Amino acid sequence: MKVNTVCIIDDDLIYQVTSKKMIQHINATNNILIFSNGEEAFHFLSQTVTDTDALPDVIFLDVNMPYMDAWEFLEAYETIKTKLVKEITIYVISSSVSEKDIERAKKIPVVKDYYIKPITIAQYSEILVGV
Repeated sequence: MKVNTVCIIDDDLIYQVTSKKMIQHINATNNILIFSNGEEAFHFLSQTVTDTDALPDVIFLDVNMPYMDAWEFLEAYETIKTKLVKEITIYVISSSVSEKDIERAKKIPVVKDYYIKPITIAQYSEILVGV
């Protein structure tokens, strides 16, 4: 399975660069979108709700970010989810090992899973390619 577009929402520039390189290395996607916070990403999604090619297939979402964190993003996402022309799979990726955060994420229906940073190339491969 090759996804068309992957979206990384994370304020850590080093994580953005390394994640992009790992995803490119496994050749799992044609396009990688990067946003530094949930607010930027939500604005993009709300502007592209009917554009199948522009919308990501998968979102990797950090928990702690300025302006709009993961929880605020997920709450806002619910308001546009039914307008989106395709289903988007969301994974929460965080350095937080807090059981509270993990359980909170797992209770949100649009969140497929929770991964603790650093995420490995094998994990990206498993998620995006199914290997």
